[in-house]
Amino acid sequence: MVQVTSQSKKVAKRLKELREKKKITQEELALEAGINRAYVGYIERGERNPSTEVISKLARALKIPVYELFK
Repeated sequence: MVQVTSQSKKVAKRLKELREKKKITQEELALEAGINRAYVGYIERGERNPSTEVISKLARALKIPVYELFK
């Protein structure tokens, strides 16, 4: 089982918030970021700890600086 940190849970909540604000689906975000749609769902539910590479891809896909995911 993956141990999810409190920081990952914060990123999860913020990712979902930003994605919904931009009115895009998990599938659209995943396609733009070049990652699996299911993985986006796992991240948003706080079930996975995304790597820095994945966080960078998600930020680029959302057209935001990486630090926005940590607010």
